[in-house]
Amino acid sequence: METTQVNRRQFLQVSAIAGGGVLLATSFEPLGRLDALAATPVADFSPNAYIRMTPDGIVTIIAKNPEIGQGVKTMLPMLIAEELDVEWSKVRIEQGDFDTNKYQSQSAGGSTATPNNWLPMRRVGAAGRAVLVTAAAQTWGVPEAECTTSAGAVLHASSRRRLEYTALLDKAATLTAPALESVTLKDPKDFRIIGTPVKSVDNQSIVTGKPIFGIDLVLPGMLHAVFEKCPVFGGKVVSANLDEVRAMPGVKHAFVIEGTTNLQGLMPGVAIVADSWWQAKTARDRLRVTWDEGETAGQSSEGFTRQAAQLSTQPPQRSLRKDGDPDAALGSAARTVEAAYYYPFIAHAPLEPQNTTAHFRGGKLELWSASQTPQGGRRLVAQTLGVAEEDITIHLPRMGGGFGRRLNNDYMVEAAAIAMRIPEPVKLVWSREDDMRHDFYRPAGFHYLKGGVDAAGKLVAWKDHFVSFGPANGFAPSAGLGGTEFPARFVPHFALEASTMPLGVPTGALRAPTSNAVSFVIQSFIDELAHAAGKDPVQFRYDILDNLQPEPPAPPAAEGRQGGRGGGGAPGLDAARMRGVLELVAEKSGWGRTRLPKGSGMGVGFHFSHRGYFAEVVQVTVSQSGQLRIDKVWVAGDIGSQIINPLNAENQTQGAVLDGIAEALAQEITIEKGRTVQDNFRNFPLLRLVQAPPVEVHWKVTQFPPTGLGEPALPPVVPALCNAIFVATGKRVRSLPLSKHNLSWA
Repeated sequence: METTQVNRRQFLQVSAIAGGGVLLATSFEPLGRLDALAATPVADFSPNAYIRMTPDGIVTIIAKNPEIGQGVKTMLPMLIAEELDVEWSKVRIEQGDFDTNKYQSQSAGGSTATPNNWLPMRRVGAAGRAVLVTAAAQTWGVPEAECTTSAGAVLHASSRRRLEYTALLDKAATLTAPALESVTLKDPKDFRIIGTPVKSVDNQSIVTGKPIFGIDLVLPGMLHAVFEKCPVFGGKVVSANLDEVRAMPGVKHAFVIEGTTNLQGLMPGVAIVADSWWQAKTARDRLRVTWDEGETAGQSSEGFTRQAAQLSTQPPQRSLRKDGDPDAALGSAARTVEAAYYYPFIAHAPLEPQNTTAHFRGGKLELWSASQTPQGGRRLVAQTLGVAEEDITIHLPRMGGGFGRRLNNDYMVEAAAIAMRIPEPVKLVWSREDDMRHDFYRPAGFHYLKGGVDAAGKLVAWKDHFVSFGPANGFAPSAGLGGTEFPARFVPHFALEASTMPLGVPTGALRAPTSNAVSFVIQSFIDELAHAAGKDPVQFRYDILDNLQPEPPAPPAAEGRQGGRGGGGAPGLDAARMRGVLELVAEKSGWGRTRLPKGSGMGVGFHFSHRGYFAEVVQVTVSQSGQLRIDKVWVAGDIGSQIINPLNAENQTQGAVLDGIAEALAQEITIEKGRTVQDNFRNFPLLRLVQAPPVEVHWKVTQFPPTGLGEPALPPVVPALCNAIFVATGKRVRSLPLSKHNLSWA
């Protein structure tokens, strides 16, 4: 005997019919629902790989992309739920495993989730809605065009009938979903979920300590591993006291992994596997390794600074862009400014260190890995260890931060290499020191600038000799600069030239790669030129944006980079959109209308990256002894026509601003003898609560497709902060971090 759950309302409705009573109703809801009461569905409905609807009314939506705190696990299902037209309270979200056959692209980086999925995920939801409409139309024998949907039900206006989705599941399960490209999407004016503040679906689990992160994973019979690498990047193992280590309590295995010579691959080292992580770590403390440190042992931050200074006095090695005649324009300029700027290497320092759990059995490899690029990780493991990609399964736990660090999958291939040597599942967890000393750092950079303004105070000439890292004909990862970077196209006489130095230190993308550094240089130097011209810094920027030059031929592809083109191949900076956010932030901050006491100042900066337009104003107070207090930050952003989740958008923007402030205040990685000096938060400090200013966020909605938000709000805050310090103290900041500067004033 089958039983069916009937609630009180359904019981009254059915009783009224069975007893011959009359049941009156208003609107669509009660009368329409009667059609379905006698046919409660028994099957689930899954129109595609993303949606599963069950007879209890719960809608499970798969979030396909890795979640690193950017909110994508909530945002992408919002798009699907909106077009499926269900109540958000009925939605449950599951993290999808890595599966390119089901979900195509699955990655986190470049602020690409929104622009890449804005239409595809809406179409996924709309396709599910279309099947349910078809099922209802066929049930009623009416044209589909006469049916609409609302909050988990199909409506037929002329007959005042209504069918809950739950009454249509059996019928819908027999139908074929339409092609995604053919579905009709909602008019934005009808959105009920998109554009509303929605809390992160993982909030409850996070604050109650549920094991949702990769570092929390536990498997039956699992062992724990640590991996010791050479402190000098690229160094190899010569010998190690493995017998002594194997005799330590709880240690099950200790062996050398030869690794590869590729800094992006599997580094050589010694693996220790034990019953617990603490036992593995304790045994590691007794490990003694003789290393072949290699050529990188001769490199240092001091040496890079000396080399850069020497290169700055020599002709640049290559030209990245040249418009007009910058040298002649500088020679005839009414005023010129010359300055050298520097920014350091920086670590990512996510709160959750790198980790991966791996199990190798029957020739197949199963991985639980906190990766931003699981497809790249699978490829790296396959190529390095000789396992076919189709024999590798990757699960995607939530990540405790990434900021670009988890774009590289070195920890994944390390765990896989260890797992292939032992029969048990094994979890590799890096220590904080591992994470700090074996990062893919934001590259340092040196800029030697010259600029000129005419008698009217307009910018007419700009030269930048950029000294960076990499081979003679290219740049190290994330160390480059493209010829489209602002103010290119907005200065009639412009030159961007480059020289590079060899580097054995691994580098990579840090949140808003390249932009997080060059915005400091460009917007600070623009500020210098504004003051030299006697112009208000905001007005000076308006004048530059109003001076768009004819478009020259595109630069060579090899010299391009994401940040200068807005990320992901987006077009170059749109002057009208940038001016829009600059005007908005000037208005909201009271720029030019606020009288501040001596020792206080306001600074401004803007930047275009990853398709996002942001302008920011920072207000600071600096005591005579040099104590800095950041009073407030105002932010204006243009990320297109729709703020999908206003709550998360504000959080992401505020987080990016505070991240940029932390980098500017005290973060620096220095290299000595080919190794990283800093090893923990005691010498690589994060921002403290008492240092965090209020951040006021404003949006300028424009008629452009929605774009991402994880990165573009960060770059402008660094120059805006430094420009505010100049107003407050008269001291121009041309190198970071600020902790190395004496900001006292008389």
